[in-house]
Amino acid sequence: MPKAYWIGHVTVDDPAAYEAYRQANAAAFARYGARFLVRGGALEVVEGQMRPRAVVIEFPDLATARACYHSPEYQAALALRRPCSIADLAIVEGWESA
Repeated sequence: MPKAYWIGHVTVDDPAAYEAYRQANAAAFARYGARFLVRGGALEVVEGQMRPRAVVIEFPDLATARACYHSPEYQAALALRRPCSIADLAIVEGWESA
């Protein structure tokens, strides 16, 4: 079964408030086996447009990635993020190579 990923592009308007979101989301990510592959590192846009912060989070599979997003733990964290940032987020199924 292929892994799945959250791919996010974020603009943070209030870094202190965003830190509260980061601390709050840890419970959901631990529960659902999430692993950060990209978390706000250096970013160079070479085509198109993106928000200044990129995030890629790996999950064991698509069902788990979806369950994490809809979980009460993540929804509580999301309530902290929305007032201090704007995000584009997709849940994407990975490709399983032979």
